[in-house]
Amino acid sequence: MLNITVDPAKVPAVQNQRSPGYSQTVGRRFLRDRTALLAGLMILFLLALAVFGPWLAPADPYGSSMLNRLKPIGSPGYPLGSDELGRDMLSRLIVGTRLSLFIGITPVICAFIIGASIGIIAGYAGGALNTVIMRTVDVFYAFPSVLLAIALSGALGAGITNSLISLTVVFIPPIARVAESVTTQIRSRDFVEAARASGANAYTIVRVHVLGNVLGPIFVYSTSLIAVCMILASGLSFLGLGVKPPEPEWGLMLNTLRTAIYVQPWIAALPGVMIFFTSIAFNLLSDGLRSAMEIKQ
Repeated sequence: MLNITVDPAKVPAVQNQRSPGYSQTVGRRFLRDRTALLAGLMILFLLALAVFGPWLAPADPYGSSMLNRLKPIGSPGYPLGSDELGRDMLSRLIVGTRLSLFIGITPVICAFIIGASIGIIAGYAGGALNTVIMRTVDVFYAFPSVLLAIALSGALGAGITNSLISLTVVFIPPIARVAESVTTQIRSRDFVEAARASGANAYTIVRVHVLGNVLGPIFVYSTSLIAVCMILASGLSFLGLGVKPPEPEWGLMLNTLRTAIYVQPWIAALPGVMIFFTSIAFNLLSDGLRSAMEIKQ
């Protein structure tokens, strides 16, 4: 019998290297996207302004002075000028970040929860239930979002709460359609069929196998709707259907400053500039997340 002795010191060590998970891969791809990363940092900066804005504002955003109305940019004590009532524009823009982001993000979050639930149920159930749910959703989806938001806000009345309700209703149909489409594709996958064949009930299959695969695309799509929601919310405030004076909100500030556009056009444009850059940041963030999550297996 031949005995072969192997010296362990001469055998190269085999290192078990674990491949990075899906979330780690998405994170690395996102961090390499400088545009999306810059957009994310800008959104974090805006969120910081929304949280700490009242303490960072150099002046009282509600304090008016008719003697100091429509001061130009760079005036002593008014770095970004003053509005039609002599209120500091810099302070109102900073403090208005909280309300503007709140009205822009909250309806999308509520619509994400409701629309994703409706779409997942319709997509997994299929058949007659899918037809009933999606045809009902299509009734609301057939209306242009701007007209639907104006109609609902006009029927409910002006105010922050009614604006949130109307904007939530506007964004439920598109999110539900995306959720239904993605769920329908996942429902026919092999791992779902295997789980169904093993005796798992519908709730377990949806919770374990479906949610983890559909929430990502739905979340990315919902992120892209935040910019649209902010524009719609600002439009409602501009029309007098949203936030009421004297609250600092970018859309309402555009409305109140529209009469000063021929006197101080740069000051009148400042709220629009904030809306523009915030919308661009959310769009770029959504594009970056979509590109990072598109990993070919």
